[in-house]
Amino acid sequence: MSRRWRPSLGFVLGGALAGTLALSFLGLIALRYLGPEVGFRNAAMGLGLVIATLTALLGWLMVRLLLRPIRALEAYAKAQKGGAAPPPPAHFGTRELHTTARSVIAMAGALRDRETRIRSFTDHVTHELKTPVSAIRAAAELLEDGAGLSPEDTRLLAQIDGACAQLEGQLATLRRAAQARELRYDGMSRLNDLTNELRSQHPLDITINGGAVPLPLAPEGMRVILGHLLNNAAQHGATGVTLTAAQNGTALTVQDNGRGISKGNAPHVFDPFFTTRRDTGGTGMGLAILRNILSTHGGQIMLAATAEGASFHISFRGVTPQS
Repeated sequence: MSRRWRPSLGFVLGGALAGTLALSFLGLIALRYLGPEVGFRNAAMGLGLVIATLTALLGWLMVRLLLRPIRALEAYAKAQKGGAAPPPPAHFGTRELHTTARSVIAMAGALRDRETRIRSFTDHVTHELKTPVSAIRAAAELLEDGAGLSPEDTRLLAQIDGACAQLEGQLATLRRAAQARELRYDGMSRLNDLTNELRSQHPLDITINGGAVPLPLAPEGMRVILGHLLNNAAQHGATGVTLTAAQNGTALTVQDNGRGISKGNAPHVFDPFFTTRRDTGGTGMGLAILRNILSTHGGQIMLAATAEGASFHISFRGVTPQS
């Protein structure tokens, strides 16, 4: 961004208004004195052409100093969703727009750097831990193939093997959590279009309310969200689940009739690696991944208070559904 003089927004707007007013007065004065000399008709035509030309010049200045920088900044902000770093705007107009553009560009750069660091850290951790975990698993398998193991040794090896499997599952889930911050499921979906698939994959009595309402998430993303919540419901003893889409398409509620979530655990259900099913293979990353996916699409998920079972409320902030 070049360090050149830029007019203030007040100067541009005030100058445009003052110029428009001055043209009107100067036109009246010029017509008063030119009319008797060249004829009022010729004077009016000439003055009209001059005023139209000067007005067009003022309009061009307004477009260059205001409209074009605003549209360039809007296009830059939209391009951030693509993942790659787009080139910054080339025109900034007034001082106020220049300051705003610099702030937006700096914020976008900070967000990209943070996402890159998170992904790099995740890749580094999973890569560094994968080798020792594989070595431990291989050593355990060699010991199992040997003879003369006591029952206590066999139980210990089984525990080591189970710990390796748990570590591998945690690493895979960590990678999926990082990827969930980048995946895009742009589009629209309706619960009616997913009902048969959900009922065939989950042994639950699924009730749909507002099935024809368009929701601002592509079917692939909605399958991920609902699939995990339905699996959770079944694992917590639910036999029925009710899916309710708000009439304006900005919210979705998933209510089950299972055992529910205790008050002590409720504040932690979205914390990474928090789980009450560690002994059965739970990683505690499922709801954290769902939160990342929804956050990427301008939405959020929260645990709602309910008298029976568990109720998750999904809202799509700042998204206008389309039919």
